[in-house]
Amino acid sequence: MLNENMKAIRKSKGLSQQELAVSLNVVRQTISKWEQGLSVPDSDMLISISEVLETPVSTLLGENVIESEADDLKAISTKLEVINLQLAQRKTARKQILHWFLISLCAVITAIFAILLALESPYLGWDYRDPETAVLGVAFHAFEWLFVRAAPILLIGTVIGMFLTRKNE
Repeated sequence: MLNENMKAIRKSKGLSQQELAVSLNVVRQTISKWEQGLSVPDSDMLISISEVLETPVSTLLGENVIESEADDLKAISTKLEVINLQLAQRKTARKQILHWFLISLCAVITAIFAILLALESPYLGWDYRDPETAVLGVAFHAFEWLFVRAAPILLIGTVIGMFLTRKNE
């Protein structure tokens, strides 16, 4: 029983005889002899085997362990479940980051609108005979003109995006 159980458990863990031998500090032939039933490990080695295979000694010495594909499928499904959970968490985190980005963008647009409203286009009263002032006035006017036309569309888009990315509970 020990030899069959040891072989079945080793294979179910995906270990070769060589890998198990290295873990136990023995040669591969020793593992082969144990699995063929030609020899038996001592009690200390049996404890080491149970630790490496992560299996109780009673299971190693008990009834036959059958390699089952159901265990393999269960392990695969467990791994897939963990992967799906990680992907869902990553998607939720990205959605949350996007949501807060849209809220920030909405606040920035509103703040710029408020600043432009408070300044009341001061460049209109500037003396444009100086070339630097003329260039700065034209740049400021172009920014204000583009912002006043594009910002409402961008603001509507951010508000819609905020509602689409909000947390649904």
